[in-house]
Amino acid sequence: MSRRNLRRLLRMDPSLAYIFLISSTEISHYLSIRKNQAEILYQDIHNTQLIHDTLQDIKAYHIITLIDETYPPMLKTIKDAPIVLYCYGDDTLLYKTPSISVIGTRNPSLDAMNKTKYIISPLIKDNWVIVSGMAKGIDSYAHRLALHEGGKTIAVLGSGFEYIYPNENTFLFQQLVKDGLALSEYPPKVPPRKFHFPERNRIISGLSFATVVIEATERSGTMITVDQALDQGREVFAVPGSPHIPQSIGCLKLIQEGATMAVTYEDIMSDWRNKSFLRTNSE
Repeated sequence: MSRRNLRRLLRMDPSLAYIFLISSTEISHYLSIRKNQAEILYQDIHNTQLIHDTLQDIKAYHIITLIDETYPPMLKTIKDAPIVLYCYGDDTLLYKTPSISVIGTRNPSLDAMNKTKYIISPLIKDNWVIVSGMAKGIDSYAHRLALHEGGKTIAVLGSGFEYIYPNENTFLFQQLVKDGLALSEYPPKVPPRKFHFPERNRIISGLSFATVVIEATERSGTMITVDQALDQGREVFAVPGSPHIPQSIGCLKLIQEGATMAVTYEDIMSDWRNKSFLRTNSE
């Protein structure tokens, strides 16, 4: 079922009980889906072996659904919030503030790691939670930096926990689930698919007070996360760089278009303090 149909079902039947009591023909009418889809759904939800196997697959993980009181408040307000979250590791990080998403190109420049450390290390030492997508390049380095400095980090995956992508990050994943948190809206046995990565970006930005772009080319997948952050009303920071380096062009364009320039970590921290002050006084 699509998330759209699941949401429709939840609106019509918050208990999720009625769908188990009706025929496939009635399911087709109830959800406005094709008869063959309704028949497959009917067979699945009445297949006790499938249900048993699924429960076995997920029993090692903590699961939070949109209707649970423990659902992360930062995510509840975003458009198309994930209906189910699979958590592996320290799920208390979902409720810690402040948090910031650190994103960037998969092919960073030689100076990218220095820029990341210069901007992000002070935030880690100040107990900020670092959120990213465990992709190659900037994402992976941000996670490693947080773990190396004894900080906390959340990795939002574009696959289930049994399909780590890229494969070279398997060891990083193992470290993350010991000292941080891996998060996915996909069940453990779901492999990565191309469309999963743009989808998971809304969770990366949604979990964070702000998104900071370390490096990005002009046409970059990083910009999808930026668009999601802006759509969610989150702050966007961009780290400037040389216009002679392709990996800096995306950040420079973002600054031209109104993103806040992050020259030091203090640019981010002062914005957080200002907004915290405004929130406190408005309450």
